[in-house]
Amino acid sequence: MNTPFSPIQDTWAWQSRQIGWSLMGDPTAPVAVLLIHGFGANTNHWRFNQPVLAKLAPTYAIDLLGFGRSDQPRARLKQEPSDPTAVHYSFDLWGQQVADFCREVIDKPVVLIGNSIGGVVALRAAQLLGPDQCKRVVLIDCAQRLMDDKQLATQPAWMGWIRPLLKTMVSQRWLSTALFRNAARPGVIRSVLKQAYPSRQNIDDELIDLLYQPTRRNGAAEAFRGFINLFDDHLAPQLMKDLEIPVDLIWGEKDPWEPIKEAENWKSTISCVQSMNTILRVGHCAHDEAPDEVNIVLTQLIKTTRESISKQHKLQPDH
Repeated sequence: MNTPFSPIQDTWAWQSRQIGWSLMGDPTAPVAVLLIHGFGANTNHWRFNQPVLAKLAPTYAIDLLGFGRSDQPRARLKQEPSDPTAVHYSFDLWGQQVADFCREVIDKPVVLIGNSIGGVVALRAAQLLGPDQCKRVVLIDCAQRLMDDKQLATQPAWMGWIRPLLKTMVSQRWLSTALFRNAARPGVIRSVLKQAYPSRQNIDDELIDLLYQPTRRNGAAEAFRGFINLFDDHLAPQLMKDLEIPVDLIWGEKDPWEPIKEAENWKSTISCVQSMNTILRVGHCAHDEAPDEVNIVLTQLIKTTRESISKQHKLQPDH
């Protein structure tokens, strides 16, 4: 954890938008890693992981559109009229962003590692890239998206009754902006982190600041509005159902938002899921709360992937 965190930072033009990204490690190595943050986070949330993984492979991190240093365009909900200045924030949009970044910037086989909604984005990008370009997906406390319409059967009956009102309310820009502004305060961020990080390890001023600073930008409330209105979008099990790419799970034992029992269910029922590592005593952001333990698992998975690619190359006949 003492490895200095000083990545190269850059931007990439995508669909007339600017996307923030960072890199540590030798970009000429044969396989790369791409780190995809969760909701409200950014490239710097990998502060304890990127320097360690960069010793094995060039390790990129990307800011999803609407977050971090990336542009924050106005949100357009599905039912709203077309607007050339706005985007429909969705897992298809972010998945396409990541897949295009892998093709245009990384341009080599890649391991995708995603936390929370970044895990769902990684799975969608893996679908788009296919097994020739994406060699492995690692999900760290992947979002289960319990508020999606397709999850209604798993929710209490009262949730079905209030859902129409809830949808109407959160679609109102004035309300979503007010909710965001209330949440985007250092004190509130710290209290949410105390839920997300039950061991309280690594909840420091640096973490508060890296999450708070992007919320001060003019368009910061827009991705929040887009995301809280995603009631019918991809779920991780659906994306994994026919995926021909190995998937590995890393889960905080005490994740308060994404129950570990569901992750165990994925491990036992979904064929592409190869392994599951439970990180004891930690919550939703295991990579930042217990980075030493998570880095050991990630290091092994990257080494395994590298060896697999090397064997494939040796088996290919010379041209």
